[in-house]
Formats: sequence, structure tokens, C-alpha cells
Amino acid sequence: MDSRKIEALWTHLHALTVLAQQCSYTAAAQRLGVSKAAMSQRIAELEQAAGVPLVQRTTRSVRFTEAGQRLVEEMRPNFEQIAHSFAGVRDLAGVPRGRVRVTAPVAFARQQLVPRLADFLRAYPEVRIELDLSDRLSSLAMEGFDLAIRHTASPPDTHVAWVLCPTRSVLAASRGYLRRRGTPDSPAALAAHDCLHYPRAQDTPTWHLERRAGRAGGSGSDGQRVTVPVSGPLAANNSEALRDAALAGLGIALLPDFSAQAALRAGKLVEVLPQWTPVGAFGERLYAIRPYASHVPRAVAAFVTWLRVSLAEGFGAEH
Repeated sequence: MDSRKIEALWTHLHALTVLAQQCSYTAAAQRLGVSKAAMSQRIAELEQAAGVPLVQRTTRSVRFTEAGQRLVEEMRPNFEQIAHSFAGVRDLAGVPRGRVRVTAPVAFARQQLVPRLADFLRAYPEVRIELDLSDRLSSLAMEGFDLAIRHTASPPDTHVAWVLCPTRSVLAASRGYLRRRGTPDSPAALAAHDCLHYPRAQDTPTWHLERRAGRAGGSGSDGQRVTVPVSGPLAANNSEALRDAALAGLGIALLPDFSAQAALRAGKLVEVLPQWTPVGAFGERLYAIRPYASHVPRAVAAFVTWLRVSLAEGFGAEH
């Protein structure tokens, strides 16, 4: 095949690498902004030109043949370099622009991120945010995300991680629940209460608490730590669900501050055992994480900077 015919297939080759990332014709077509039929046609034409099958199609999945996998692995670094080079050239214009694909936990995104986005998009009208709300830990490079917002104690060493703000965990309950069941005066008293918790691997849920140093509400710890077995009518892997259950009077919930903040400020929830800090349940910081690259697009850098300032002025300022 002469070089002109090969050049005509460059977009088809790129489509093949995107299909390998997405593992779905539908998702790959959406990523490229084409129809599913057009996506399928590109792969068929590529196979015809190659003279060997590249993709095995089934009703449930997409699998690559040995030839297809080899082709994808050899081409992927080249297309990544092309994208990197083009992004660098566009950034020479000096104005943040383009799409920023962000994945963030559902509760944090709904309660803290989405309400703040309007200000950012007005300040940077040439930037588009594509937001994925998911508690699933995504592979950023494989799924094409520019940033992940993560609530963690240890961001991956293989990625660049910017601290957005510190966070803390709180115990909170509705006033109605506390009137009905009483207010615990020590961690041990939690054993007699309905505790709304995040499900973990262990059979018996436990909460770990450290006594705060100095006066109630002070910062730091005096080193005393206790572990309390807890039980209750509800466990959920979403802090928004736990917060809503606490608002409904179902019990005492262990929450990250970004989920509890608004309800605490409004007096709808009350902090329980404020002289004790829950530890180990959630991360101590919010991070913006991205795969390592020598060049960070201006739109991504602007978004991270704005997040740090915005969150510091919000709940992060309470620490």
C-alpha cells in the first residue's frame, strides 16, 4: 500500500486506539463525536486495508486480536505525543481554553463542586468542563480524564497531586434523634446508639476517634485514641446518603465535613462528641490528581488554581 493510502487511514488508526481505551463502540463514537455506524465503518476499512482482523466483536464486549493489540500498543505513545504537542502549541496563545475532563466523587461534586462551577466558567469562557460523577476509582490515562478529585490520605506516587484543602470527619445527628435517644458523652456511649456508617470490609464496623487537644473544638490531638464497635439500621457507600439518613433522624452519622457543612451551619444537624475527632474513615485532604506530564495545559492549571482558592474560601477555611 502506498503512503498516500496509509495517510488516508490515520484517523482510522486513531479511532482504533480510542476503541481500545473505551472498550465499547458506543463510548468510542461518543468520545470522537461520530456515530456508532461511522466508528464501525472506520474499523472495518482499517481491517480491510491491513488484511487481517483487528477486533473481535461480541454482543457484550470488544476484544482485540493479537494483530490489533500490537497495533494499538505501538501507536498509542505516538498519538499521546501528538495530543501533547498540539496542546502545547494552543497554550502559546496564553488564554486558557479547551475541554477539561474531570472525575469527582458523587457527594463532593453535587454538594461542593457543581455549585461553584458557574463562577469558574464565567471567568474562563473558552474552557469547557466535562464532569464525571463517580465514586469508582478511574484509570485517568486509560479513560482520558485530565483531573481526578480525590479524598484520600495517600495519592498515587505515579501521578501529580495538588492539595486543594484539608478536610476532617465529624459525627452528626439531628436534634430530634438526640432528644429521643440522648446525646452521647463519650465514645463508649456510641455503642448504645444507632450509628450510620460507611461499609468496610470487616464484619463488625468500628469507628476510631482521637481526643482533641485543649478545649473542645481545638485543633490537634492529645494522643488518646479509642476504637468503638458500632451498629445501626443503615450502611451506605455515599456520604450524601448517610447525611440524609441523619437528617431523617435515623441515627448518628460519620461524615466528611463537605457533606455535613451546610446542615451543621443551618442547625439541621448537630455535631456529636465535638471534643473527639474521627480518624481513618476518610482522607485528610482533598487532592486534584492527574497523570504525570511535562506540560500542564493552561485550562487544567487554571481550574486547579481556582479550585484551591474557592475551596479555601469555603469549607476549607474552617480548619
